[in-house]
Amino acid sequence: MASGNADLDKFYTYLSSERQYSRHTVNNYQRDLARLLDYLQHSTLFPDGQIDWARIEAKHIRNFVAWVHRDGLGGKSIQRLLSATRSFYKYLYREGLVKQNPALGVAAPKSPRRLPQTLDVDQLNHLLDSDGDKTDPLACRDQAMLELLYSSGLRLAELVSLDLDSIDWQDASLRVMGKGAKERILPIGAPAMQALDHWLERRDSMARSGEMAVFVSKRGTRISRRSVQLRIDRRAKMQHTQGKVYPHRLRHSFASHMLESSGDLRAVQELLGHVDISTTQIYTHLDFRHLMDVYDKAHPRAHKQSHKKAQQDDD
Repeated sequence: MASGNADLDKFYTYLSSERQYSRHTVNNYQRDLARLLDYLQHSTLFPDGQIDWARIEAKHIRNFVAWVHRDGLGGKSIQRLLSATRSFYKYLYREGLVKQNPALGVAAPKSPRRLPQTLDVDQLNHLLDSDGDKTDPLACRDQAMLELLYSSGLRLAELVSLDLDSIDWQDASLRVMGKGAKERILPIGAPAMQALDHWLERRDSMARSGEMAVFVSKRGTRISRRSVQLRIDRRAKMQHTQGKVYPHRLRHSFASHMLESSGDLRAVQELLGHVDISTTQIYTHLDFRHLMDVYDKAHPRAHKQSHKKAQQDDD
């Protein structure tokens, strides 16, 4: 066995025994570092396949990154690869086997940012304007969850963590605890307030005594994130909503529609609870895409076909 393999095996044992990493996490490290080992064993640096980790420099890691990128690996996957490599070299340094970490200054190529999926207003109205059984507690609960997710742009974790005292009925507002334990106050739209009212009239028939959660499961305790996801998916399928519907898609839709109507990026940032406005700016791309679609459909000279026809008319 090559010494490189032996060092890796010791590293995996260290992750399992000393760091107490799960089997799944260790498997991820093994998969990522196997790519690095395969690359090095077939490189001209080690013609005999025996890896000396101390001989590897930053330029070799950069070449490795370029190699996996050409092979089709995306930026996020390469970043994970580099993270595994840095951790491995940190271990080697601790063991006195290397004097430096060649992966420290190497960056992964940036991945193109994927635009979030949204529902248009008609799709949302069709999803939310349901003729479900208003006397069924589960139907009322699901309606209130859907309305609130879209009305206030909540994250899934924020929705399930809501307590009864989070709602201010007089101001029609909601107090939520977002990421980083940052509290924010959000408005609640009239349909969401009405749906909440209908649900809370029936909540006591399901909730256990002393339970403070706004939304509870059949067991009477706070509803889980997974249950919310499944119930929303079920509702979307019943309504024949196009595409996959999940809680964060409703949040994306809230942000996109608010920005499209108001143009106030800072206000949308505050409503979403984003610390960095660059996170909110992705919705400006959605808005621009919508404008381009409108332009392509409406402008007389937006299409090449129209341009060709104009040329023919001139002839």
